[in-house]
Amino acid sequence: MRPRKPGSKRYLKAPLIVYEKRMEQMDKLLDELQDFVNQGSIIVVEGKRDVVALKSLGIRGEFRLATHHSLVNFCEELAKTGKQIVILTDWDRRGNILADKLVENLHALGVNPDTRIRDLVVSLVQKEIKDIESLPGYVGKLRQITTGTDATDSL
Repeated sequence: MRPRKPGSKRYLKAPLIVYEKRMEQMDKLLDELQDFVNQGSIIVVEGKRDVVALKSLGIRGEFRLATHHSLVNFCEELAKTGKQIVILTDWDRRGNILADKLVENLHALGVNPDTRIRDLVVSLVQKEIKDIESLPGYVGKLRQITTGTDATDSL
């Protein structure tokens, strides 16, 4: 008898349908994010690895790094663009603080940034991952569980 691999369907922590629903919701969120980008929105992330991760998931658009500038100046620059802002910081302590400060500063400048996609990603991945750069691996794992293929097979 062959040993079971930890990633096999027999070792799942939840019923397969749970993972299928998560994959469906994740695909929907990624499509929605790309729709924002297609409409000219700016995606605000923390670092270069976050940009690489989103690009590997097929998100192509304008990214801005929030951690490379003075926060006040950064928010003023964003507000001047007149574009919709999508905040997609990590959901660790530092990322949560940064997201809150970005929202506060942008609101003061009359801009209402979108944090809904970030909130939905956080609730979807729960505590399995804590940052944007881990998203491709998470999506790959879901794809492998639900379809038996790797994430790179569909890209």
